[in-house]
Amino acid sequence: MSALDDGIVVVGATPHPVRDAYHSLLRMRWPGVLLTIALIFLAANAIFALLFMAVGGVTGARDGSLRDAFFFSVQTLGTVGYGAMYPTSTGANVLVTAESIVGVILTALATGIVFARFSQTTSRLVFTSKVCIAPMDGVPTVMLRVGNDRESTIVEASIRVVMIRTITTQEGMLFYRMVDLPLQRDRSLALSRSWTVLHVIDEKSPLFGLTPESCALHEVEITASVTGTDDTSLQPVHARRRYEAKDIAWGARPADVLSELPDGRIQLDVVKFDQIIPTQPTEAFPYPKAD
Repeated sequence: MSALDDGIVVVGATPHPVRDAYHSLLRMRWPGVLLTIALIFLAANAIFALLFMAVGGVTGARDGSLRDAFFFSVQTLGTVGYGAMYPTSTGANVLVTAESIVGVILTALATGIVFARFSQTTSRLVFTSKVCIAPMDGVPTVMLRVGNDRESTIVEASIRVVMIRTITTQEGMLFYRMVDLPLQRDRSLALSRSWTVLHVIDEKSPLFGLTPESCALHEVEITASVTGTDDTSLQPVHARRRYEAKDIAWGARPADVLSELPDGRIQLDVVKFDQIIPTQPTEAFPYPKAD
């Protein structure tokens, strides 16, 4: 059983820890990666230490001493070779040869993993904690904000917003339907600190006629996905955020983050990035102010 980022728990799937080890290390945090490399290094030395104890033939190592055998293995795998302990028998030299080959392979793999993680571009795209639904120009509109939390700029950024809801088919089968929400603008030449994404709820909108109660009843979810290219590393970046029905703020809009300074420059206040402002109910949008 495993849990995915979108909240789905998968059961019955066959795990593939060896086949997916590379991707697991790329997804893992740095402390976990370094700890994994260290554990593999120690495990390899422990195995060869036991083999050296069984074969013998290491001058300077005490007979039956796991400590001496382990440190000799560390010196061999790390190509240190202090000279205090060295192989003299054929069996010991064969093990040293085998461990040298293993050491080269482990070093190459560890170097590749570390390099891949350093060269891997990670996005710092942030989304507002709430999706707002409030009137804009008298029309109910879905509003959410996305921004780049790095100093760089995401060029040719595009966003896709979908709604997922449960329906019951004519055959009585429960079905999760995914529908795209058309946006007023789904592309941005340059995404820096803030981008407000808008979807108008008109007669063609999948959200038309829904209420907070019906959204909760049908387990409505809204997912936003952003892709683009980092202008510093020229690497693709992407991010995704999932909103459940409880994350939809009816009767509220995102707080204004842009203001004009006395000298004419535009100021962007990222402190207000996640703030929402209640709106007044209207005849076209009779929902009360959000809490």
